[in-house]
Amino acid sequence: MIQHTHLKKFGVIVTMLLTTLSFNAQNWKPVGDKIKTKWAEQIDVNSVLPEYPRPIIEREQWKNLNGLWDYSIQAVGQQKPSKSDGKILVPFAVESSLSGVGKRVGHENELWYETNFEVPADWDGKQIILHFGAVDWKSEIWINDIKVGSHTGGYTPFSFDITPFLGESNQNLVVKVWDPTSEGPQPRGKQVKNPEGIWYTPVTGIWQTVWLEPVSEKHIQNLRTTPNIDKNLVTVDPILENTTYGDIVEVTVKDGDKVISVSKSNATQALEIPIANQKLWSPESPFLYRMTVKLISEGVTVDQVESYFAMRKISKKRDEHGIVRMQLNNKDYFQFGPLDQGWWPDGLYTAPTDEALKYDIVKTKELGFNMIRKHVKVEPARWYTHCDELGILVWQDMPNGDDAPIWQMRKYFDANELKRSAESEAIYRKEWKDIMDYLYSYPSIVVWVPFNEAWGQFKTVEITEWTQNYDPSRLINSASGGNHFQTGDILDLHNYPGPELYLYDANRVNVLGEYGGIGLPLKGHLWNTENNWGYVKFKNSKQTTDQYIAYAKELIELVKSGFSGAIYTQTTDVEGEVNGFMTYDRKVDKMDIEKVRSINQKVINTIQD
Repeated sequence: MIQHTHLKKFGVIVTMLLTTLSFNAQNWKPVGDKIKTKWAEQIDVNSVLPEYPRPIIEREQWKNLNGLWDYSIQAVGQQKPSKSDGKILVPFAVESSLSGVGKRVGHENELWYETNFEVPADWDGKQIILHFGAVDWKSEIWINDIKVGSHTGGYTPFSFDITPFLGESNQNLVVKVWDPTSEGPQPRGKQVKNPEGIWYTPVTGIWQTVWLEPVSEKHIQNLRTTPNIDKNLVTVDPILENTTYGDIVEVTVKDGDKVISVSKSNATQALEIPIANQKLWSPESPFLYRMTVKLISEGVTVDQVESYFAMRKISKKRDEHGIVRMQLNNKDYFQFGPLDQGWWPDGLYTAPTDEALKYDIVKTKELGFNMIRKHVKVEPARWYTHCDELGILVWQDMPNGDDAPIWQMRKYFDANELKRSAESEAIYRKEWKDIMDYLYSYPSIVVWVPFNEAWGQFKTVEITEWTQNYDPSRLINSASGGNHFQTGDILDLHNYPGPELYLYDANRVNVLGEYGGIGLPLKGHLWNTENNWGYVKFKNSKQTTDQYIAYAKELIELVKSGFSGAIYTQTTDVEGEVNGFMTYDRKVDKMDIEKVRSINQKVINTIQD
């Protein structure tokens, strides 16, 4: 009888669960009539982006809070709404098709989210950390009607210890977001209130995974890893919470499953770990050392994370012809890749699935490139791990904000720089530092780009020197496309449509930071039915491929003359731009892949050792 009762209760629970899952699936669908990727059809509203969101510091236990939440849009400055406007699929921005909403918010309104969750019973006794991958732009968070914190910045992860505010069982989470987009000075990238040409749809609110993680009171918050191939060692600097004197950090380094070293230190010290017979990381051989890091207190392991690092070096050196070249692992190495915007027709800032997120990187490798310039956007942590594992170099832009009053691209700047307000400058400095801290340990990132084409560019020399001092392990491209100052490691020219070396610095690395933009609009794969834009347009794949090859041959000659890197515009079409290697929906390759790959390899090999 007892057994029968238990079975009956189990059956009721299963029935309720299946009913809930079915309701969720019926209560959501993509909105709008814009084009979509194939991955939009694969979304399961009960398991949205289910992969562990931070693989460079991974724990066994976590809980994904993505899914259908309640949402409301109302005027700025009001109390929490008494009822919702409907359901939104987190983590897709409210303007996106995949959110199931597809509405604009604007600076005069605020976006409210609400959901309920339960903390797993076996997490009892742990501190519960609430993580947000990214929320654009200003967010405030409540747990069970208690405000636990706030955050500004649309591109970096943040978290709160919510343990003191949890109730007995069901927990209530409320998030309020305000985002002025192009009506504020904050970093926003290509987002504008009125999209057209090279400017795109606003992205408001949660756009990366929301998740829970249980940790001990003493725990590992972050790891900063810095390789030094010249000394055959890696420095591991653990950032810890609530440790006391006598606590120990233990780092086990593995080559596959083989343990090659075990090192211990006082928890207040960074570890310098020798790496015998080091295997160097490169796009051709992206070898990663795996690492287990333990925090030990009074002989007991109180926290443990899995991580990785790579032995690689990025530097510059004058070659035998007197040209300053970029080097990878102490060898001349031409860096060549596409301008990668990271936008999606269905998810805007957010890829529909992890397979989609990885797809553009895989395609870039197939095209024969060895580098990506991540253009005025910052990606989720999994994107950078995919780059580390697949083997692709990354130039990381700072997303632009504020204004762009003067742009001098063909000479060194000789006018007055933009003078930002104190608030605007403080926002830039905070968010740039946050981005660099967030991305520091990813070996694929080799170049920081604080400014692009004078967009929000200010105090260039000061910002460049700060960036160099804050991370001396990477090269600094102070202003891609200008305004040009004689600071940083790189002089970066932009020229459309064909390549041109119109300015040269004998004491720095010279690169072509943007060129190309060959347009090919393909009916049935367009965001806009008209007013599509490219720097030069053709009518078919053969013409487009032939022009790409012609530009590449011109580039080869300019590499011999002084260019040490180049970026072609661009990976995919984006909204009104039709100059991608792929259509915006990623369903059509617009050029002959093999021919592009062949000529790209010839460009790269022009100066390779």
